[in-house]
Amino acid sequence: MALRALWHLWLLGCCWCCGSGRGAGPGPTFARPGPRSRERQAAAFRESLNRHRYLNSLFPSENSTAVYGINQFSHLFPEEFKAIYLKSKTSRFPKYSADLLTVISKLPLPLRFDWRDKHVVTQVRNQQMCGGCWAFSVVGAVESAYAIKGKPLEDLSVQQVIDCSYNNYGCNGGSTLNALYWLNKTQVKLVRDSEYPFKAQNGLCLYFADTHSGFSIKGYSAHDFSDQEDEMAKALLTFGPLVGIVDAVSWQDYLGGIIQHHCSSGEANHAVIITGFDKTGSTPYWIVRNSWGSSWGVDGYAHVKMGDNTCGIADFVSAVFI
Repeated sequence: MALRALWHLWLLGCCWCCGSGRGAGPGPTFARPGPRSRERQAAAFRESLNRHRYLNSLFPSENSTAVYGINQFSHLFPEEFKAIYLKSKTSRFPKYSADLLTVISKLPLPLRFDWRDKHVVTQVRNQQMCGGCWAFSVVGAVESAYAIKGKPLEDLSVQQVIDCSYNNYGCNGGSTLNALYWLNKTQVKLVRDSEYPFKAQNGLCLYFADTHSGFSIKGYSAHDFSDQEDEMAKALLTFGPLVGIVDAVSWQDYLGGIIQHHCSSGEANHAVIITGFDKTGSTPYWIVRNSWGSSWGVDGYAHVKMGDNTCGIADFVSAVFI
């Protein structure tokens, strides 16, 4: 009886949350991978409840540890969730260069810093059923880089990157470094989201005249900050929000708190933006913007433990230069 009541509450929540808005992005917040029987959704929901109980039981004495529970992905089996949402790929790159370390290593490190406090981070978006997290993270970093330089904070076109980044696979997945390489090599100008809106599916690349206003980059850097997370924090202070690729399998169930233990797949599979960090409490953490709508996590953000490369957050990090 309790399970049936939870199931009906979830369905009501689904109907209520499916409206559009800037935080959630156009279209439905609750992704549905094609026609699925109610029985299959109910089975996935039951499995989710069991998984939540298990995850929440592992470290009950830690007050700040992450909490897992019912959210917009509870109707999906883990393999379905991964196939739809975890589509970022890694690329080989050299470790950070000595000259960059020289620039960032002299900065004093505050206990807390968040680029959102500077009003240079756009609102959380929703990639819906498009596996374009790699594009959302890169575009978000470009948006912030321009705002830090004093330009107006504007939503730029993710769909342009999905359609036109020829060395990626659009909504079927891609690499943040491939996207940055494409932006840098072609010097393409990103246009505003209002000029090339998000469609949550692959499309033909739309070209704009060279005289059309837009936002290009001058370069980018790629870093492996594993065992160097204080240096990573200094890079964030120096360059702005950072692009990262994490293991996000267990993020399907995340509600809040600090993710410390439950990165399960051991592989990087999801691109995000790291906007800040907080070392004021007993458990320091990174502040990570996701692209699953503002109803997920902590208003669309995750808090990931800082200091031991939780979820591989320090392994594949990039910065954008304009």
